[in-house]
Amino acid sequence: MYRDYANYKNHGEAIFTNPDKYSLEQVRCTLENYRIDGEWFYASRWGVKDLHFDKYDDEIDHPYHVYESVELTDEAATAGSVTELLERVIRGGNEYMV
Repeated sequence: MYRDYANYKNHGEAIFTNPDKYSLEQVRCTLENYRIDGEWFYASRWGVKDLHFDKYDDEIDHPYHVYESVELTDEAATAGSVTELLERVIRGGNEYMV
């Protein structure tokens, strides 16, 4: 999710394949452990869709996104594999670990 400083929200989702059979807990822990200040992440570093609004406003916009949850689904993948996601998260988030 992207939430600007005026509290306007833009939600999104990414659906990943899981050929390496990561558990929900493994994925959840990795995503939660690599957030900035325990809450934020950069969509570009995690390789997920940027959810900023079309018009950028210097007074209320910022670069951060919020991870909300992870769950199992039978829907078709839209964003690669869980393994690729976790590799990007770990590679792109090391300097932000809390």
